[in-house]
Amino acid sequence: MPHSLSPIEMISRLIEIPSVSSVMPDLDMGNLEIVELLANWLDELGYRIEIQHLKDNKDKANLIATLGSSDDQGLVLAGHTDTVPFDQQRWNFDPFCLTELENRLYGLGTSDMKGFLALAIAAAAPFKTHDLKRSLTIIATADEETTMDGAKLLSDEGKRLGRHCLIGEPTNLTPVHLHKGIFMEAIRLRGRSGHSSDPSLGNSALEGMHAVIQSLLDYRRELQRRQRNPAFEVPVSTLNLGHIHGGDNPNRICGECELHFDLRPLPGMDIQALRQELHERVSKVAENLALQCEFKALFSGVASMETPANAHIVKLAEQLSGHPSGAVAFCTEGPYYNALGMETVILGPGDIAQAHQPDEYLAMNRIQPTLDLLERVIHNICINPD
Repeated sequence: MPHSLSPIEMISRLIEIPSVSSVMPDLDMGNLEIVELLANWLDELGYRIEIQHLKDNKDKANLIATLGSSDDQGLVLAGHTDTVPFDQQRWNFDPFCLTELENRLYGLGTSDMKGFLALAIAAAAPFKTHDLKRSLTIIATADEETTMDGAKLLSDEGKRLGRHCLIGEPTNLTPVHLHKGIFMEAIRLRGRSGHSSDPSLGNSALEGMHAVIQSLLDYRRELQRRQRNPAFEVPVSTLNLGHIHGGDNPNRICGECELHFDLRPLPGMDIQALRQELHERVSKVAENLALQCEFKALFSGVASMETPANAHIVKLAEQLSGHPSGAVAFCTEGPYYNALGMETVILGPGDIAQAHQPDEYLAMNRIQPTLDLLERVIHNICINPD
């Protein structure tokens, strides 16, 4: 263990370092301090260290740490270093000070997912290079909570980092081999403002957005009729209308209105095709109402993930966890690892109900089972692959 730190002490050190990523520039932070801390720990354990700086932000980076000879059949343990922003006034604990209370570890990122990174290193610490027949790689990425730019950089560079990948997102130690995708879009309508006493003096963008919303809801019903997947708790694609703003005064015809929404497609649905369908439908509505229409991708999107249910890493995770693999609605970096030729399972000690919540915590009774499970995964794939 690095400097003989216990797993809880390692979690504490990671929690102490703020690494919020946000689409709001005044809240956004770098992650280099965490990457360097992880790199120092893993360097002490004999790992080869590579730090990849994001192209557009040198304060953010990925860590790739490899033990053993690099090969394309090894194991990757992966997680992200960033957290979401937090509401200080809603926390009963200091988000950046690990607090142990009633068998829980409270702190920002304990569940999602700094806790996993510490446990992955602790589980891997007993293994040495001469023990390995297959490589063991630990990856810590930047900006998973916003742009996925860290995972995109890994994917763009196309390195074969291993064959089997385990991402420690919060799943209650239940394996996941399916998840939905997501993209986020803004629609802006421009009409003509005017005095509200005479509707003919303007062309209301707000009333036009009412028609656009109806078109989107119709499209949602169409998608849900088109495809279902009973593996998911919500077995259909979802489309959420999340934000709307238009106009400036009750006695003025609204000249401009903007709507933000997200769409979470099922596996097998192509994000670009869905986006194109939406643009065509909405553009037709706007044209019929003589309104100008603009689209902006708020988030280009993450594809759905579908790792074969019979993949070795999935079957191994099922065997060691004692749970069948399932599906979740939230997104991960899994599609990017699969695109690199890996087979990915999502399996971590946290609880998604704690993610992004005030007083986020990791249950202490998850720590030893996670260590045991990860050690057995490493042994199965890297020590005794036959």
